[in-house]
Amino acid sequence: MSGRPREFKDTAVVDAAMEVFWERGFEASSTEELCERTGLGRGSLYNAFGSKHALFQKALGRYQEIGIQAQVEILQHPGPVKDRLRALMEFAIEQDFNGTQRRGCMAVNAAIERGSKDAAVARLVGGHVARLEQALCHVIALGQRSGEIVSARPALELARFFLSSYYGLRVLGKVVEDQNVLLDIVEGTLAAL
Repeated sequence: MSGRPREFKDTAVVDAAMEVFWERGFEASSTEELCERTGLGRGSLYNAFGSKHALFQKALGRYQEIGIQAQVEILQHPGPVKDRLRALMEFAIEQDFNGTQRRGCMAVNAAIERGSKDAAVARLVGGHVARLEQALCHVIALGQRSGEIVSARPALELARFFLSSYYGLRVLGKVVEDQNVLLDIVEGTLAAL
């Protein structure tokens, strides 16, 4: 038998850990709860992932894999560009107001909690933002060519403006009680394009 750690390929384990980290954040997630929710013993958990931090990175990567796919699919739907952009922002509102915990966006939560002191987290979140920026830039350029987006500003600049509104919306979604505030942000952002 090899002395190498056993590798878990079962996404159910990473998904269960993702839920714990999403609900509690990195610091507040205990090893005991991670073991309980993943169904792994402490030894198996550490043999499989090496550390709580490594498991957090896997969980954050999994969250981003699922999230970016859903976000890009929204932007790729046929139809008017502003409808796609509105759908993306409404998706965020729906996700962030879902359930009693109001967990928000795990990527935003991770960036706020660990981004400035954890290069791996900053890299993961930065990669996610870059992929979304690229998809937005493409859609906005399409809107400019069709005349639906009238701003002559560069598509990349508009994509970054949209991103600031989008992620601001995700942060506010954790604390604002009135969804109409968030819907006003959606309308204001789209009107500025």
